[in-house]
Amino acid sequence: MERYILAHDIGTSSDKAVLVRFDGTIRATASEPYPTYYPNPAWVEQHPADYWKAVCETSRRVLTDNDISPESVAAIVFSTQAQGVIPVSESGEVLYPNITWVDGRAEKQAQGIMKKIGGKRLFTLLAGTPIMGKDCIAKIIWLKEERPEVYRNAFRILDVNGYLKFRCTGKMVTELSGASGYGFDLRKKTWMSVLPLAGIDMKKLPPLVKSTDLIAPLSKQAARETGLLEGTPVFGGCDDVQAAAVGAGQQSDGDVHVYLGTSAWVAAATKTKDSFRHGAAAIQSADPGMNLIAGITESAGANIEWIRDQFFRHEKEKYGTGVFDFMDGVIASVPPGSDGLICTPWMLGERCPVSSTTTRATLFNITMVHTREHLMRAVYEGIAYNIRWILQNFSSDYGIDCADIRIIGGGALDRGWMQILSDVTGRRISVVDNPRNAGAVGAAVVALIGLGELPDFAAAKQFVRVSETFVPSAENQAVYDGLFMQYQKLYRSLSGLYAEANGKRFTETVQ
Repeated sequence: MERYILAHDIGTSSDKAVLVRFDGTIRATASEPYPTYYPNPAWVEQHPADYWKAVCETSRRVLTDNDISPESVAAIVFSTQAQGVIPVSESGEVLYPNITWVDGRAEKQAQGIMKKIGGKRLFTLLAGTPIMGKDCIAKIIWLKEERPEVYRNAFRILDVNGYLKFRCTGKMVTELSGASGYGFDLRKKTWMSVLPLAGIDMKKLPPLVKSTDLIAPLSKQAARETGLLEGTPVFGGCDDVQAAAVGAGQQSDGDVHVYLGTSAWVAAATKTKDSFRHGAAAIQSADPGMNLIAGITESAGANIEWIRDQFFRHEKEKYGTGVFDFMDGVIASVPPGSDGLICTPWMLGERCPVSSTTTRATLFNITMVHTREHLMRAVYEGIAYNIRWILQNFSSDYGIDCADIRIIGGGALDRGWMQILSDVTGRRISVVDNPRNAGAVGAAVVALIGLGELPDFAAAKQFVRVSETFVPSAENQAVYDGLFMQYQKLYRSLSGLYAEANGKRFTETVQ
């Protein structure tokens, strides 16, 4: 009987259940979306029960639709969106919706925490980086100040991975990479000392576990709900960035990968670097012996979906899922540089290469020659400019070469975008085979190590194949070099105006 790891990839908009063979190949997948709620400007919430409902639905479907017996599932593991804040009671009742990673409501609390601990400079000395309204520390204090009853009744504060492990096993824990999103000492491998100074009750933070740790067997109730066998091992798992690094085969010192999905990130594996620079965070890798430098771009594929829905609605209805092939043709019809049109992609604020809850997307230099097709290409290029800026910072801040980059995520299937990314960054771009499922494969590797089927994380490299490689055009790169400089100047020129336009409104909403 063939055996599988059931890996759940819990993203921003859906859960994907992936059955991974012990050799790293994929047997079957099933996905289920869940809603996102925007109750106020800068607030982005999801209901944890929707995650669990999706996990139950996809677990059953991936087995039944492919005539696979539950006995074939050797282990369950989760790769999840990071930095969720989910307060639960001692019995596990969810007391407030998940305050998601992209939520920026807690700017007032972030500033208050840093002021309380001696100001921004001293806080940065202690924590390694200043904080903003999207950070978990600030969101927990937001709960304490704005929802005191919820905070008081919270037995534990879980992230998304921790919540799903609890639903599977009844145990409340936080995996090391998930703890990185809250405040984690990379050298001591424990919660950061700045957390209690900020006013967080440390009893509300769960015990820490490693990604490869066996948490507990699947409970009888969870087995009934998911259609899996009671007693199936549930492993620690990890956050999505960490799982993707494993699934991209980029776990060695200096390896770089880029994820392109609803959001985007650039991540580099490192043995020694543990500092925060220009919005990039040093976080715990899935491998306890490694760190990752991660720079998150809040909105990437989401921007492309926005322009599709707002300006190409008819084509979306006409072509259905083939609309992205149509869009590739559109961007190919527009010259590199979009005839001088620049789009900044910061619709939801930004983390990296600039940390801000108030920046927004901007179209710069529109003329009478520009069409909706120019606008579409400018959106693709704007995301690429942002990634180039992150890569540039990685080179200058950490000495990471960033010469050969692997791409994963759904965006990697867009060949036109890949060529733009190569031309804008001036770097060789390699697309991983089956890029949408790299995170799930990485999570499966974690479980295989936990089961003793793989010796270590280095063994993940044998699972990864490259499907296509893109190299930069020297002619196009020359165009983009000048526009990239303008792109950077746009932020520096407009950052104060962004804050003026958006900062006060968000503060008033929170109050």
